[in-house]
Order: sequence, then C-alpha cells, then structure tokens
Amino acid sequence: MKKAPVYLLIAVAVLSCNQKPKEVTHEYTNALIEESSPYLLQHAHNPVNWEAWRPDVLERAKKEDKPLLISIGYAACHWCHVMEKECFEDEQVAKVMNENFINIKIDREERPDVDQIYMDAIQMISGQGGWPLNIVALPDGRPFWGATYVPKDNWIKSLEQLIELYNEDRAKVTKYATDLANGLHAINLVENDKDTDLYSLKQLDASVQNWTQYFDTFLGGHKRAPKFMMPNNWDFLLHYANASDKPDIMEFVDTTLTRMAYGGIYDHVGGGFSRYAVDTKWHVPHFEKMLYDNGQLTSLYAKAYAVSKNELYKDVVEETIGFVQEELLDPSGGFYSSLDADSLDENGELEEGAYYVWTKEELTQLLGDDYEVFQEYFNINSYGLWEEGNYVLIRDKSDKKVAEKFKVSLPELKTKINKSLALLKKERSKRSKPRLDDKILTSWNGLMLKGLVDAYRYLGNEEYLSLALKNAGFIESQMITQDGSLLRNHKEGKSSINAFLDDYATVIDAYFSLYEVTFDEKWLNLAKNLLNYSKKHFFDDESEMFFYTSDKDESLIRRTIEVDDNVISSSNSMMAINLYKFHKIYPEETYGDISGQMLKNVQKDFDTRAQSFSNWLHLVLFQNQNFYEIAVVGDDYKTLGQQISKEYVPNSILVGSFGEGSIDLLQNRSVPETTLTYVCIEGACKLPVTSAQEVFEQLKP
Repeated sequence: MKKAPVYLLIAVAVLSCNQKPKEVTHEYTNALIEESSPYLLQHAHNPVNWEAWRPDVLERAKKEDKPLLISIGYAACHWCHVMEKECFEDEQVAKVMNENFINIKIDREERPDVDQIYMDAIQMISGQGGWPLNIVALPDGRPFWGATYVPKDNWIKSLEQLIELYNEDRAKVTKYATDLANGLHAINLVENDKDTDLYSLKQLDASVQNWTQYFDTFLGGHKRAPKFMMPNNWDFLLHYANASDKPDIMEFVDTTLTRMAYGGIYDHVGGGFSRYAVDTKWHVPHFEKMLYDNGQLTSLYAKAYAVSKNELYKDVVEETIGFVQEELLDPSGGFYSSLDADSLDENGELEEGAYYVWTKEELTQLLGDDYEVFQEYFNINSYGLWEEGNYVLIRDKSDKKVAEKFKVSLPELKTKINKSLALLKKERSKRSKPRLDDKILTSWNGLMLKGLVDAYRYLGNEEYLSLALKNAGFIESQMITQDGSLLRNHKEGKSSINAFLDDYATVIDAYFSLYEVTFDEKWLNLAKNLLNYSKKHFFDDESEMFFYTSDKDESLIRRTIEVDDNVISSSNSMMAINLYKFHKIYPEETYGDISGQMLKNVQKDFDTRAQSFSNWLHLVLFQNQNFYEIAVVGDDYKTLGQQISKEYVPNSILVGSFGEGSIDLLQNRSVPETTLTYVCIEGACKLPVTSAQEVFEQLKP
C-alpha cells in the first residue's frame, strides 16, 4: 500500500499490549474480550458487536439471514489502527454495522487459512489487496464485496448500499457470490502433470535471465517501490550464483544485501529489520518489525557471510539476533510475533516511526564532538531526511571511505560509531516503546529457529545454539500434541488452533537443520514424525500437492493449495524441499517421488515468474546437479562435523554419529579410533577421508 502521511491517533484506545493498563471504565465491551490475540483485544471495546471467527457465529448468521462483515488485520498494521479509530470506534458506524451485519474480526496471523481466501477474493474484485481487509459475504461465507482501508463517510455509504442490495435483489447478490466462489476455486487448482520432464538447467538459466530485467543493480532488490526484502529471492540467487558460477548474479546479491543493511529499513540503533521500505533506496520503512522477516534474514545473512566473509553480514546477524533476544523472546523460549509501526510521541499521541527517528537538534546535542563523523556516516543531510525535520538513519558508503575522509583508522571509526549508537540506544530507551504482539506463532518460530541454527552453523557462536535448543524444546513441549499434530498459536501459557501446513513445513525444516549441527537424532525423528503426519492429513491424492489446512479442520469455502513464494516461502515449496532431503536419508520411503511430482506440477510458471517461485528453484538445482549425503562417523564426529558444516554447501545434507547410528547412511561405517567422513550420492560413496579439507575436495565438480 502506498505510503501516506502520518496519522495521529488517540493513545488510550491502543495501550501497549505488554504493559498493564491503568484502570479504565469502558463504555462498550464485545465478545472479543474472551480472545487472546492482541489484535482482537484491541477491538474488544469498540461499539461494534464484533465476534471471533467461530462455527456457531456462522450458523447464527444463517439463522438470522444476515450477511457477514469480515474485517481482517493484525496487531502491527498501521492502517488497521487508522480505520479502527475512524470507523470502528464511531457509534454512528457501529449502529449501521450492528443492525445489518454479523460482524467478525480476524487476526490474519492466527487464521491465515481464512485470510488467504478473502485476500484472493479482494484481488479478484479490485485487482489489489492489503490490510485492513474488509469483506462482505453471504451467511455461508461466499464473498460479494470487498475493500481495504475506507474512510468513515464512504464506509457508511458503502454498507448502506450493500444492505439495500442484499435485501432487495438477493438473486443478483447470490449470483455474483457464486461466480466469485467458483473463481476462487479455479485459481487454486493445481494440475497433476505426469507427462512433463523435470525443469532443466538450461531452462533455469533462461528463467533467471528473464528475471534479471527487474534487478535494481545499483540499489539492490527489484526496480520498484515499495521494496520488500524477499529473503527467499536472494537466498536462491545466492545458491544459484555459487552452484552455477555466476559472478554477476553474486554481485547483485551482494549489492542487495549491502543496501538493505545500509538502509533505514535496518535498525542501526537496535538491530533487526522493518517490514518493507516505501521508497527505492531502502530508506523509509513501514516501521513494524516482524519475527518472520528477522528469522529469514538471519539465515540469509549467515549464509552470505559463509560465502563472502563480509564482516557487515556478520554484524547484521549478531545485531538482529540481539534485537530478537531483547524484544521478542519469551521466558519460555518462544518468540513473540511483532512490534508495531506506531508508538507514542512526546505529546502522548500515536505516530508511525516515532520510536525510531531523530532530529538534527537531538543528534547534535547527544553526540557532541562525534556528531560530524556520525552525520557523514548516516547521512544527516538531504539524503537521510524523511519528513517534518525527522531523519531515518541510512548509509550509502563503506567504512573505508568514511575513515579516509576523516583520516582515522577503521577500528577508530568503528569505535566512534558504536559509541554514538550506544548513546542513541540509551536515549531511545526513554521513549515510549512500540506495542508488542506477544502471541507466539509456530511457523514464525520455525523460521527464527532455522535462523538461529544457521547463525550457529556459520558464525560458530555457542549462544545461538543454546537459544535454538531452548526454542526447539518450547515447540516440542508446548506446540506438539499427544497425537503428533501441531498447534499454531501460544499465548499466556495456552496453545490453541490446529496448525496449518506452513507450521509443519517450517518446524520440519528447522528440526532437520538442528539435527545437522547437533547430530542428536531426537530432532531428526521429531521432524520425520511431523512429515509423516503432514502426508497423512494434508496431502491431496488428486493433485499430489498439500492442502494448507488439515483434514481435521472445519470446512471453509475453499481448501487452499499454496504454491507461490511470497515474503515467506509457500508451504508447498518448503514441504517439497523437506521431502527431497528426507528422501536422501530414507530412500525406501516415497518422499523423493512426491517431491519430484510437486516440482513438475508448478514448473510451468518458472519461465516468466521465477521470482514468485524462488524457493522451488532450489529443487531444480538439487535435481540437476550433484546432491551430496555427507556422513561423519567416529570419536571426533562432532568436531569434524562442525568444521564441515561451516562451509556453504546448500546441495548437501550432513549426518553423523559416534558409532553406527540408526539411519542407513551411518551403517557399517565405523572404524575404531578413527573419525571418517563419507561423501555419497544416492547412497553410493567415495573413499572415506579424515579431514574437512579432503571433504571439500571431493565436493568439487
């Protein structure tokens, strides 16, 4: 959505979710007061008679013959807050809504299954989407109207026209809703393609070449605004550049990662990334900070560091994990979901970005003699100016260039900048913090767990492994049920909502990765159990893809099959990669066949939309190039395994044990008082070697 002027909102309505509010007598309280989602609780005292999405509410809509008014958003959503203030807190608006509709509020992060369907609907209706997402539907859930943010007068006018149409020309409304529902089913169909050959390297080269026309080779990312960080895009291109020897692609990846790390989208004071930049130079972010972005970017920058040994990337990993520890870590080991874009300014009013921006006057006063260097380093000039005299810190030159200008050594420059940033962090801590969404989502925790594992793998910091093990234990104890299924949401000691496919896919991936750095088969077995559960309860025999929802979930108007990779990779692409890797350890299972067929089913779109299938494209490289099973066996298996795992080898899996482990790759490999490594392809192994360097020699094509 286009960046708009900053709105000021009344602070009382949106007290921080992680602060105890003062005693307030509310004029209105609706059914959302019984919910745990911070987003839903923000609306619990609206005069609108909001309900949560529940089967009994949908049944009541049918009995009362009232259309559903479904409003979807999330706690960190700036425009959701704006519409709440303008519309949902207004008694005139509430009167129209309460008299004519069954009003349902949904946290999209808790119920992405519902959000996916209605987001597709709004895009079919208007050609665009976003949040807040407002849908009017028949009592059975079939939509017939939708909009995103709507100002009060237009909102009332639209609702009055819709209810008049619903009451006076039901046949017309029903026909439109039926046609739209049919369209929603049609765009979700995935053809089971048995006849096509697997995508070739030649085809992949052509698809990436087509993709390059969208590259912003100067500022990184794609030639557009707003700019989203798209971790899976750059993760694939990092893999592709290394696997296919493409230095021009590697240069583009480096440019993108450097510019993102230099940009205002990265919090130079406190670490971590905001959700997206509203401009082309990664300068002014939409200031909300999401766990899913920071988990994925931790992985990405750790891998990029393994390839390049660029200290900037290492700093980003360390500072991002520092931010997540400081702001999003629950004592239980789970990670919270997000920090809001808005926070209270010095006047006690909510303003987007208030916590993060600086005036020149503040900086000169705080930094004193170090201001001149800081000003040059972070562009306290026209390049770094945002609006109303506020600056968003942004870099556009290397440490070396700044050091040369001021005739100081690189260590001296680093010391000055770090001292200044520490002063700013201390000063910023006096400001009102952005609101915290403290629900813990399984899939986002899976992404953060994978980030921690990759950070430990490539940076070697034991603290990251400790954090990862604590988080993995939290997921095991709190989110995995007795029947082997997962739950999606955890809040205040209670887990709820049947998990969706992305929850399974991310946790399987993270647990598998955790096994690779610990060689503790507990994590491998847990991942395999979750994979088998997914096959049993999510797999569609007809399309040979996975549904987003389990066969145990309540019926919606569509059972979604998610294939396009967005800011988070699609659940099907993640599952296809999981299956491929598990096939390498358990070749007797059907994992490899399913993974290959899934790839065939979606590859027709790779030619023209590679960026929307970038996570799938890893599989094209895996299928067309050597993929290695590396097995380490012997007394010193953990040390040697760690030495091997520090190298970036995406086309491999790593297994290990002291003696003969329970998996086939470790059988009959043990030699007393010797630690050997076997490099294998589909179970056929080269001669064993005793050092990491010899392993890397065997991995060369």
